[in-house]
Amino acid sequence: MSTSVATGIEQARKGVGVAGAGPRSGGPGAKRRGPSRGAATLVYFALPSLILLLLINLYPLLYAGMQSLRQGNLLALGPWIGFQNYVNVLTAGWFWDGALFTLIFTVVGVFGSWVIGLLFALLLRTKIPAGPAFKVLLLLPWVVPTVVSATAWNWLMATPQSPVQILIFAMTGHYVYFLADPTLAKITVCLFKVWISFPFMMMMMGSALASVDTNVYEAAKVDGASAWQTFRSITMPLISRSTFISWILMTIWCVNDFPTIFLLTGGGPANATSTLIVTAYRTVFQNFDTGSGTAIAFLMTAVLVVVSVVLYRQIRKVNIE
Repeated sequence: MSTSVATGIEQARKGVGVAGAGPRSGGPGAKRRGPSRGAATLVYFALPSLILLLLINLYPLLYAGMQSLRQGNLLALGPWIGFQNYVNVLTAGWFWDGALFTLIFTVVGVFGSWVIGLLFALLLRTKIPAGPAFKVLLLLPWVVPTVVSATAWNWLMATPQSPVQILIFAMTGHYVYFLADPTLAKITVCLFKVWISFPFMMMMMGSALASVDTNVYEAAKVDGASAWQTFRSITMPLISRSTFISWILMTIWCVNDFPTIFLLTGGGPANATSTLIVTAYRTVFQNFDTGSGTAIAFLMTAVLVVVSVVLYRQIRKVNIE
């Protein structure tokens, strides 16, 4: 990239359009306004609802915390054993198997849906035939309930009578059991997650792209920037805040995604697709070990808090002048 092009892109990111920079507000001499009395009034009105929500959510949280420190079941808390449930969980091989697949499932779900969603968002910004109708069709995987999508995918590929299996048998002479083989089941579950999640990313990225001032692109074009240079040096930095927010939300949804796994494979075959949330469900409601199950849930929560804080700090570091 030449020096003039790089300088022009930098000016474009700072808001210098084709006609030059406009007046900047909020200079050193500008007066800062403190919180208005109206804002304080709104806080007072919202305070009772906030207290009620806190109490509704605080009691189950504290009770679950007590369960994680006891050896109980669904009917009784049981005797106090301290952090032994956490020790048992962290030293169990099945926990780390579930944690590994949870990591794979989350990484593929977040970045796979983000890449596809961003590509479709960029495509929809161009003039394509029947653009609104095409956008509605792209939203269908997200709009349709997960139970319907999972049932459809099972019908398409789960049995020898499924259309995909019939097509594969006609081409190769043998069946491929996508949900019976551990490796293929993992791949299928991850692809299904990307399938039902990319419309959300498409909407997030589409909104972020729509908020970018077109004068920025015009300035970069005048300075001779290529399409790739414009995308890398202007588009990506300008939509980075929305990108990090979408990553945080999708990470939380992927880690806590129970219906996708349970409806498609039930965690099988041979627990190959059991994420931590499915493992916690089985531990509590099938093995009746509430202490270990809630310990898994709290460990998941701790990891999600750490990941969210890291990504949130990245949002705060984004500073587009």
